[in-house]
Amino acid sequence: MTRIVGVVLFGLLVAGCATNSSVKKEIAPLAERVTALESQQASMNAKLDAQTAELQALRKEMSDASAASAARAEAAARDATAAAERAETAAQKSTKAFELGQVKAARR
Repeated sequence: MTRIVGVVLFGLLVAGCATNSSVKKEIAPLAERVTALESQQASMNAKLDAQTAELQALRKEMSDASAASAARAEAAARDATAAAERAETAAQKSTKAFELGQVKAARR
């Protein structure tokens, strides 16, 4: 019985064992593929980081441009208000001058 167990055990060891070199041969292509995928992922992560930074810069630039446009619009509104006030003052002076001219013409 021990002889049968020994023969069976020996048969399993010989048939079922893989050598270190055969395992390395089988795993080497997988390791290369994993390394290539890791490299691609690192490259994609770098591109993503660059695009994220560019997007943030564009958002800031757009915000700054919007604030500048709002400031210009506000300044234009102030200028328009001041011009309207000057026009109103000029119209009042013109009306007074016309009335004064009418009064002088009537006295002659």
